[in-house]
Amino acid sequence: MLAYECFMPPEDTKLNTDSATKIVLRNRKLRLEELRFLLKTIVSSGIGENTYCPRTILEGREECPSLKDMYEEIDEIMFDTLDNLFKKTGISPSEIDILVVNVSLFSPAPSLTARIINRYKMRENVKAFNLAGMGCSASVVAIDVVQQLFKIHKNSVGIVVSTEDLGAHWYCGTDRTMMLSNCLFRSGGCSVMLTNKLSLKDRAILKLKHMERTQYGADDEAYNCCIHVEDDQGYLGHRLTKSLVKSAAQALTMNLQVMAPKILPVWEMVRFFLVSVRYSGMKKREMLPFFIGLILGKNKTKLTKVNLLGGGLNFKTGIEHFCVHPGGRAVIDGVGKGFRLTEYDLEPARMALHRWGNTSSGGLWYVLGYMEAKKRLKKGDRILMISLGAGFKCNNCVWEVMRDLSDTNVWKDCIESYPPENTSNPFKNKYDWINDEYLSFVRLDFSRMVL
Repeated sequence: MLAYECFMPPEDTKLNTDSATKIVLRNRKLRLEELRFLLKTIVSSGIGENTYCPRTILEGREECPSLKDMYEEIDEIMFDTLDNLFKKTGISPSEIDILVVNVSLFSPAPSLTARIINRYKMRENVKAFNLAGMGCSASVVAIDVVQQLFKIHKNSVGIVVSTEDLGAHWYCGTDRTMMLSNCLFRSGGCSVMLTNKLSLKDRAILKLKHMERTQYGADDEAYNCCIHVEDDQGYLGHRLTKSLVKSAAQALTMNLQVMAPKILPVWEMVRFFLVSVRYSGMKKREMLPFFIGLILGKNKTKLTKVNLLGGGLNFKTGIEHFCVHPGGRAVIDGVGKGFRLTEYDLEPARMALHRWGNTSSGGLWYVLGYMEAKKRLKKGDRILMISLGAGFKCNNCVWEVMRDLSDTNVWKDCIESYPPENTSNPFKNKYDWINDEYLSFVRLDFSRMVL
């Protein structure tokens, strides 16, 4: 990786408490119960007051967005990050050999890759790929696409553009499982430049060491836990069910069973083997096949059982930094518990969620940016990127830091104030009155409310 550039949205698109409340109260279909649910969700979301929202929503067009609105939202993110990426690296658009764009919910014709090629007048032989519907883990999928192409196309430069179209997919109904996405998702995105050119090796900031992709979509519960659907009234939105955290845990476990032997030292695998034998009640004749399967990453059923009963693998023996997808507080807490991470380990993901919200596939790069801005990344360190997304998918990769990194990047205006002493959401203090019991017997007219 030569460089990455996260999107910094304009100040006039910032979503603070008052502007968020105005958007909520525009939905006249919401009853007191739904408003209480929204308040509870927002307060516990881990998201602060400095996230950003598409102009389509801020300007009240969420129920009737135009194609022009969609293009403007995506263009701003793609072209801003690409302009800055070309400027930072000094590499011109004509030198790009591979282009991969991932946007899950907006797939126009011509494609977004074609739109970028037209804007920057790229060469006619650029290898272009447009990924849609891949969810929050799509950025790692795109990285893998470039990696596979690099095996065939030597001395190449590739770009990955990761973002999402939110304005045209704002949920305007009253289904609680679909209202969750409005509380979590915010504007953001990133462009990343990669290469396999030996002549550019000295300029690299990170080196991709391992990649593992897991598709858990054969399980019906996992497939339906994060899905784009219409509700009973015909309103389109993203449904997030209670089984999402469970499905994420299962997909992550399956992924790590294959990846662990590739990234952890042999002595840690031996220690885990001894713990496994002790807690599993394994017979002697089963030990050697189990150990061989453990090293090869093929003991899926028994490994899950042993991991729950025994001490579990210590991933810190092979990884210094954990770049966790900032999908929500529950996801971060779940990953932290599974890996037995400290609050220091989880701080980058929590702060990215607080400052930027869930920016879908672009979220990992804001987490990485925090690590770099805080000068945590030293030469030789290894970073485990953990991405989870609709499908259900778990796509993880490991990067090696090639030199000490300290660019404040997109965090430059606020990194000194992070982590804040208090991350509580101001909605609690300002609107907690909505939980008063007497309101259950009163008909409220929110159209007259002065904010």
